[in-house]
Amino acid sequence: MKKQGQLADFLQARRGQLRPEDVGLPTYGERRRVPGLRREELAMLAGISAPYYTRLEQGQSRNASPQVLDALAGALRLDESERAHLHALARAPRGGGPAGRPKPERVPEATRALLAAIDGTPAVVLGRRSDVLAWNRQGHALFAGHLDPAGPDHPGQRPNMAAMVFLDAHTRELYTDWTAKARAVVGSLRLTAGRYPDDPRLAGLMGELTVRSAEFARMWADHRILACDTAEYEMRHPLVGTLTVTQQTLQSPQGDGPSMVVATAAPGSPSATALTLLAHAVAPQEAALPRRDARPRTTG
Repeated sequence: MKKQGQLADFLQARRGQLRPEDVGLPTYGERRRVPGLRREELAMLAGISAPYYTRLEQGQSRNASPQVLDALAGALRLDESERAHLHALARAPRGGGPAGRPKPERVPEATRALLAAIDGTPAVVLGRRSDVLAWNRQGHALFAGHLDPAGPDHPGQRPNMAAMVFLDAHTRELYTDWTAKARAVVGSLRLTAGRYPDDPRLAGLMGELTVRSAEFARMWADHRILACDTAEYEMRHPLVGTLTVTQQTLQSPQGDGPSMVVATAAPGSPSATALTLLAHAVAPQEAALPRRDARPRTTG
């Protein structure tokens, strides 16, 4: 999963998704073997030579300037997230040696404190490969109540949210618009793969999902990028029924640590009531019992 290969694949895929009429190019009724733009057409739109663009798309050139990348991003109609991804793919790799073994991912104490502070609101802490590093009771109940709640405590057995979306029947049924959730997962993984091209575990996850899910393979081949910091989903929960939640992803300031996904609902809405019911359903048994007065009663 090398960056230069990713850059070439990204350029080729996004060029193939643009039609001449999308960018105002006349076709004069000619028949094309493929529906997308030709290399020379994209090069013309970006203001660079066709041979140079061809070398970029074939992974033979590694010195694209920021100005050239911005010109290509404009010609390809990329949004801000996609533009940043293009720059990340073109950035020269650091050092020439083999990548070291990835460090184990851990939950910082500050993140654990935040997770405890929002007890009552569903929250999940995810690593960069979408492994579940921690969750509170409500987060476990909302997203994966059918799994062992202690799973994140064992690094070798941690649930993986991306794999669950594509390979787990419970998670697939959880989302009314499963396709939208799946595309968000793939778009986020694309961004991660651009930042960490030499992560063998990330490459292994991509390989497993490509082999086991034709839907993942098809979406992955689109090279769509999606920075999904906030998204609204309708969920069909087996305990509290249908509800609509806003999933917000809180990233560490440095951008390289774990992220926290928090699910909320509009105050006073039926979905907020459903989340409250879910919190009561998974509350510890002793907390759910009425509190008894420990003082002895007196008569008189």
